[in-house]
Amino acid sequence: MARELISKNATKSVYRDGDKAVKVFCKGFPKAEVLNEALISARVEAIGGINIPSIQAVSVEEDGCWSITRDYIEGKTLTELMKEKPDKRDEYLNQMVELQLMIHSKTCPLLNKLKDKMARQISEMEELDPVNRYDLLTRLDSTPKHIKLCHGDFQPDNIIVKEDGTMYVVDWVHATQGNASADVARTYLLFCLTDQAAAEKYMDLFCEKTGTAKRYVQQWLPLVAAAQLTKKRPEEKELLQSWLNVCDYQ
Repeated sequence: MARELISKNATKSVYRDGDKAVKVFCKGFPKAEVLNEALISARVEAIGGINIPSIQAVSVEEDGCWSITRDYIEGKTLTELMKEKPDKRDEYLNQMVELQLMIHSKTCPLLNKLKDKMARQISEMEELDPVNRYDLLTRLDSTPKHIKLCHGDFQPDNIIVKEDGTMYVVDWVHATQGNASADVARTYLLFCLTDQAAAEKYMDLFCEKTGTAKRYVQQWLPLVAAAQLTKKRPEEKELLQSWLNVCDYQ
């Protein structure tokens, strides 16, 4: 069976090859990043209790490009289902939050620490003036130290729903151990970029289910905005920069 292209961007192409999904990285993509992605996924997989595509191989293609082969999960993304069935959006959001809470109930001691990763990202941001950078790093350092499993890019695009309703979570390359509210703040941010109403509903659901004060989650917004800015996506820049100098939330 010939490979079928599923998705493609500037750094990688994803193909279906029978019951496998093959992510092929562009020529020159750092080997260390490929191996790190596979290692993170394998460590999360080893925890157990989370539906995640199993890694089958890390290889070099005939053209010299690196690739990662995983199980292919047949289904639709939660994004697709929300568009197809808008009347069920609240139900899907509820399921999404429950899934994220299950992930946060796990620990993975071998993963990098979220606060360390964010500190590196903020420190390397050339756009930040020294005062703003110092303020953000001080805030980050003062946040509570937690060791919960955080996906790092938890959004409907990264949830595949099988026909029987089973949900699989993909794209674990940004997974760390840290504060769950930081992970939630990032998901909220990603929602805000496309759907403000869904963002607010998502935040309310998380806070209601966990008894967390919304203000506690919101204190992470300038920090995750600064980290997201390192991706240098022009369409996100205006919103993210507007969050950097927000000190207090009501």
